[in-house]
Amino acid sequence: MAMPLRQSIKVATYLFEQKLRRREKFPLIVELEPLFACNLACEGCGKIQHPAGVLKQRMPVAQAVGAVLESGAPMVSIAGGEPLMHPQIDEIVRQLVAKKKYVFLCTNAMLMRKKLDKFTPSPYFAFAVHIDGLRERHDESVAKEGVFDEAVEAMKEAKRRGFRVTTNSTFFNTDTPQTVIEVLNYLNDELKVDEMMISPAYAYEKAPDQEHFLGVEQTRELFKKSFAGGNRGRWRLNHSPLFLDFLEGKADFPCTAWAIPNYSLFGWQRPCYLMSDGYVPTYRELIEDTDWDKYGRGKDPRCANCMAHCGYEPTAVLATMGSLKESLRAARETVGGSR
Repeated sequence: MAMPLRQSIKVATYLFEQKLRRREKFPLIVELEPLFACNLACEGCGKIQHPAGVLKQRMPVAQAVGAVLESGAPMVSIAGGEPLMHPQIDEIVRQLVAKKKYVFLCTNAMLMRKKLDKFTPSPYFAFAVHIDGLRERHDESVAKEGVFDEAVEAMKEAKRRGFRVTTNSTFFNTDTPQTVIEVLNYLNDELKVDEMMISPAYAYEKAPDQEHFLGVEQTRELFKKSFAGGNRGRWRLNHSPLFLDFLEGKADFPCTAWAIPNYSLFGWQRPCYLMSDGYVPTYRELIEDTDWDKYGRGKDPRCANCMAHCGYEPTAVLATMGSLKESLRAARETVGGSR
């Protein structure tokens, strides 16, 4: 299943509007980072390596909401850092939901149970909990024991209260098809989360661990084997069918990083939230003044092993909308899994 039916209809309508307006570049979802601070120090993360003064900063509510509205994107992923550390994160979410933006609050869940009372269940809002494996593997990846157990309890409590709960799992070259299958089976069948997102790890330049990122062929082999035996169709994956084809090597696409732009304390980040080639104050400047043709695999060496969703999921979505066959395929998966 790609996404809930209501959300699919809104995104499809938005894409049709962009086509009518003949807009070549537009955002599908904004990666909003209202802070860089975090309560964990994951080995594969390059987002907490800023000076102490930067880590203390918190984006004002009006600035955060204004950036999303400026872009016009129908969806927003609030990340960081750990967004639940932002003292006004509930107000940012409330205002975006009031504008009928689909909001995914990305969290390691360490503060989630303490903060649940600040939020209200809505079809426009979901917690997106980062889970990189079962207990031992996940706790090792975040360099702290007990995180997996707390995340599981937080997700259970959130679901009990009526919240949508999704997950985001990043996989490294230390993973095997079996570890991928184990964690996705657990999330899908035992925790019964609403949706799951998966991604091969991207080699952040400032990440402490530079040895365990996947190459392109490693990624394809890992997901081809993980998806075998009907797993792909059974799991509630929050991805388009063509992106899943891309992960296992059945299709290839160019990068369209402009479709998932990043806005942080520094402004709009060029070219994507995984790389930093400068910042601009407005979304229009990001789109018009960035040389998008120089990025992507085969163009920039930093992109050589990237198969991350921020660059390739939107390409897959646009390819789906441009093909009647793929549109019908995606619709069948959405309707078959809608709830």
